[in-house]
This record gives sequence, C-alpha cells and structure tokens, in this order.
Amino acid sequence: METIVFSPNVYASNCPTRQVLDLIADRWTALVIGLLEDQPKRFSELQRGIGGISQKMLSQTLRELERSGMVTRTVYPEIPPRVEYALTPLGKTICAPLAAIRNWAEENIEQISSSQEDYDNRTSSRAVAVQPDVQART
Repeated sequence: METIVFSPNVYASNCPTRQVLDLIADRWTALVIGLLEDQPKRFSELQRGIGGISQKMLSQTLRELERSGMVTRTVYPEIPPRVEYALTPLGKTICAPLAAIRNWAEENIEQISSSQEDYDNRTSSRAVAVQPDVQART
C-alpha cells in the first residue's frame, strides 16, 4: 500500500489549512480567544466582554472553536447548571499571534482610519468627476 505524504500549503485552493485560516482570522475568534487567555469564562462573561457580539454569533464561534480543539466546554452538575469555556493547550498556542494582531490594530487604527478617509475622499471626487460625462452620453 502506498503512503501519500500531505504537505500543507495555504496558497493551494484545496488545502484544508484554509479552513484554519478562516477560523483564526475571524474577528470574533480573535476576541473570544483573547478573553479566554487568562482564565476560563462563562458564556455571559464572554458576551459582556465583547461589545457588539450577538448570542448567536458567540454560540457559533464557541462551537467552532470547540469543534477545532481550541476550546473546551465544561458543564458543572449544579442547579442552575454552570458552563465554562477554556482554552485547550492547542488554543493557547494561538494566543500570542492573535494578541500581536489585536495590539497592532489598536496601535495603528488612527493611521488606517486616516488612510481610509483619504481614499474615500479621492474616490468620491473621481465618481463626481466621472458622473457628468455619463449623463452627457445618455
């Protein structure tokens, strides 16, 4: 029987590593992992800690992280039941890279916002300049 050696290549369209990139590049994933970095948290703590995330998106994100082996979900037999989410050893390995990205975003938001505003101003003035020509042709 022949053994096939798999060589991951994120640039190949059929490489499963693209699914991993989709997961870790998701903004909700980066924020959930950031909150779980120091200690396990309950669902409500995560939702309060991430402004703007819906209950549905948080549930989907946690489910996908659990499915991917990055988060564990522990249900404690109490009344009412207590559920906590924690990073697995695999999940902890992505903390530093995601923290670097979050920090980079916070450090560079002013420059990025300024660049976006400049771009929007340039492209909106082009649209206005082009529009009269379009109307003249009709």
